[in-house]
Amino acid sequence: MAENLDVKQASIRVWDLPVRLFHWCQAGLFVAMWATAEFGEMDWHLWLAYCLITLWTSRIVWGFIGSDTARFSQFLRSPIAAWGYLRGSPHTQLGHNPAGGWMVMLLLLLMGLQFGSGLFTSDDIFTEGPLYSLVSDDVASFMGWWHEVNFNLLLAAVALHLLAVIVYEVKGHRLISAMFSGVRLRNGEPEVTFRASWLWWLVLLIWGGVLYYWWQPSIPW
Repeated sequence: MAENLDVKQASIRVWDLPVRLFHWCQAGLFVAMWATAEFGEMDWHLWLAYCLITLWTSRIVWGFIGSDTARFSQFLRSPIAAWGYLRGSPHTQLGHNPAGGWMVMLLLLLMGLQFGSGLFTSDDIFTEGPLYSLVSDDVASFMGWWHEVNFNLLLAAVALHLLAVIVYEVKGHRLISAMFSGVRLRNGEPEVTFRASWLWWLVLLIWGGVLYYWWQPSIPW
């Protein structure tokens, strides 16, 4: 009993449910969208894109109104602070470290550019993005080119992210388990203030409904 109490006292809640769901759902959708594009399942590809855009937008909103560790203002530091952290400066704040915060923003930016460019592209056969008709052929061609180039940039960023996670895991920082459970071992950090998760669900449902009404993607099943 005493041992269990010590473990409980040494643990601290870090990530709320919206952040954890976004993280793993985004990873799954990214892989699924690559597979559907690779095998020509474009109806599924567009439907998954709708899901990803809805999820991504809710994360952006949560970055302003969400829990402490979810907010951009909490983990986005200056490039000088990020460089100092990489050179060994101490970091005592829960959540993303200064360098990790920039990686989060990079992944969010590249993901936004990926599905944003996809809205204006066409495969010249059966499938067109919902905004394809609003742009010229030259713009649509550029967007298609960028959609492919940006995907490679995303792969590079994801690989760098995974490498950093592996390094931290080797050093004893259990980042993966914390992103599942939301809890990690405490190291003197203060408690985190959490927002009610239903606010995120409300944003997700409202934006998902608005987007579906506007886009009306075909359901592939």
